[in-house]
Amino acid sequence: MSKPQRLLPRPTPETQHFWDGCREGELRLQRCRDCAEPFFPPRPFCPHCGKRDVEVFRASGRATLYSYVINYRPRPDMGEEPYAIAVVTLEEGPRLMTNIVSCPQTPEALQLDMPLQVHFAAQNETITLPLFEPAQPAPGDTP
Repeated sequence: MSKPQRLLPRPTPETQHFWDGCREGELRLQRCRDCAEPFFPPRPFCPHCGKRDVEVFRASGRATLYSYVINYRPRPDMGEEPYAIAVVTLEEGPRLMTNIVSCPQTPEALQLDMPLQVHFAAQNETITLPLFEPAQPAPGDTP
């Protein structure tokens, strides 16, 4: 018996650049050209100053774990194992809700402020989800 498909977002004209970027392996954010503040979720105006002069830019894909909850209630589309529903703080400042992958889904493994990096998971031809995993140390970093 196959697992049901995960519930997926439906891109809108305001979010299409974000989903196109994920499909292409880029985490894309927006920033105001007037006040220079980056923001998420996508929208046609700056939530900081209200101006409509916004641009899309490629984010670093680095983040830290801000908050999470471990869901132990099975969901057929998410598998039988517990999974973390998390909020991460992107290096650029905005926060994003996501899942943490590639590590045990335990409080011991999921440490607040732990460094993370984006991991793109293709769901179908049009939707690729930005999930996050523990960051690998950069060359030259000391443990």
